[in-house]
Amino acid sequence: MKILINNNDLNEALYGATNLGFVPTMGSLHKGHISLIKSSLKQCNKTIVSIFVNPRQFNNRKDYLKYPRNFKLDLSILKRLGVDYVFMPKKKDIYSFKLKSKIKLNKKDKILCAKYRKGHFEGVINIMDRLTTLIKPKKIFMGEKDFQQLYLVKRFIEKNYKSKIISCKTIRDKNNLALSSRNLLLNKTELRRAGSLAKDMISFKKKISNKKNLKKILFMKKKELNKVYDISIEYLDLRNKYNLNISNRTNNSKLFIAYYLNKVRLIDNF
Repeated sequence: MKILINNNDLNEALYGATNLGFVPTMGSLHKGHISLIKSSLKQCNKTIVSIFVNPRQFNNRKDYLKYPRNFKLDLSILKRLGVDYVFMPKKKDIYSFKLKSKIKLNKKDKILCAKYRKGHFEGVINIMDRLTTLIKPKKIFMGEKDFQQLYLVKRFIEKNYKSKIISCKTIRDKNNLALSSRNLLLNKTELRRAGSLAKDMISFKKKISNKKNLKKILFMKKKELNKVYDISIEYLDLRNKYNLNISNRTNNSKLFIAYYLNKVRLIDNF
C-alpha cells in the first residue's frame, strides 16, 4: 500500500492507471467505509482511498474541530484490506487550483440538509470536483446513508466527468443504527436510543404504506419522536428517491430524518 501525501506523489503513482476505483472519506473508518472499499477492490483493477477532513463542508467550525480523527487506525485498516493507494493531502494540495466554474445549488435543491446546513453541499461538491480532477477514477463508490449527498454528487460528477458514481447500501449495526463516524461522539446509552429510533422508523414506514394524509401523519410522528427519544428533529420528510420531491406515497420513496441527540447531529433514510 502506497501512502500519497501530495499531488506529485499522486500523479506519479497513478500514471497510466486504468479501471481505477476511488473511495472518498474523511477518515475515522467504520464498516460502512469498509463495504465501499471492498466493492471497489472487487470491481476495479486498483483502488485508492482518500482521507481528507474537508473544512469547506462544515458550516460550523466547532463541528469541524471535534470531527473524530484516527489516522493511525485508518491506515492499519486500509493496509489489512489490501488497498493500493491512500491519498492524504494537505489543504494546499486540494485548493491549489481554480475550478472551471463556481459550485452553486439550484433553489429546488435547497431542501433537507441543504436547507439547514448552508454551504455544506457546495463544499462537498467542490471537494469531489477537485478530487475527481486530480485522481481521474473510472468509478467512485459512495454510500446511501447520506442520500442527498449521493444524489447531488452523482448528478454533478456524471455530468462533468467520465467517472461513474456507484451507490452502495447503508450499513447498520446490530441495533439498526446507520454507521457513521459521528457515532463515536455518542455514549452507549445514546447509541441504543438512536438504534431504537431507527427500528421505530423502519416499522413506521411499513405501517404508512397505504395511508392517506401523510403530511399530518408525519407531523404527528415528528412530535412523538421528539418526546419519546428526547431529541430535536430538524426534518422528517417523505421524498421520491429519484428526484427528492415531496411524496405522498411510500412506493419509490424514502423517509428522511435529521435530528440532534445531545448536540450530535445524525441523519438517516429508510
